[in-house]
Amino acid sequence: MQKLNSELNRLYLQPGANPAGAPALVAADGNTRAITISFNPASGEDDGEHWTRLCAVANALQTELGLPAPAVSITGTGYRLWLSLETPMPEAKVAHFLTLLGAAHPQELDDHAGAGAPAQLPPYALASGEQWAAFIHPELGASFASEPALDIEPPQAGQAALLEGLHSISAQQFAHAMLELEARQAHTMQEPEARQAPAPKAAPSPALEPAPAPSAAAPQDLLLKDATLEDIVRFLHARNIEPTFRHLLPK
Repeated sequence: MQKLNSELNRLYLQPGANPAGAPALVAADGNTRAITISFNPASGEDDGEHWTRLCAVANALQTELGLPAPAVSITGTGYRLWLSLETPMPEAKVAHFLTLLGAAHPQELDDHAGAGAPAQLPPYALASGEQWAAFIHPELGASFASEPALDIEPPQAGQAALLEGLHSISAQQFAHAMLELEARQAHTMQEPEARQAPAPKAAPSPALEPAPAPSAAAPQDLLLKDATLEDIVRFLHARNIEPTFRHLLPK
């Protein structure tokens, strides 16, 4: 029990909090060290699809946002991801993070009303008193898709072992993740405007070869009816044309 309480304090509770007796994750000052995201079966969803959605979000948190791996728990109704904050942050800031995350992953978190909802630290007995919510190993997650609960109380040492390798999100990591999500949201908002805007006209292609400079003695707008024979010859020579004249003898 002492080892498990130590891990829960290290990851999710503020100094002085007692893990026993379902401590509040949000302190009286409105700050929290825990970010929770719930994944419950949605209406019309295939069996186990909520686990697939959890995996997609958990991977995105790590690969796209550079955050440490979260813990995974079963809640009796579905799954929950647990992210740990190194420094307590206002609940409103955490809620904003979850809103941006939902906008970045609408298919996985389209109904993320459960994201950030008040949660109790596992392990704990469910309301029925016959089953337990608990932390689980991610590799076993799919096996709990149809029944996300344990029939017996999980061993305290086993629960502690699932947490001891996890790390908290530093303030720098959280700030980076927020910037990444805000940039993605701004890009998404600009895309419809870009699709509605008319396509710019293509600029004229530059000439492959410069046109020959017109002769000073033969203006470019020379009209043949006004030109002398010498003007015509100069005009043709300026265009690399060798004139050929045939003299017709009068009959």
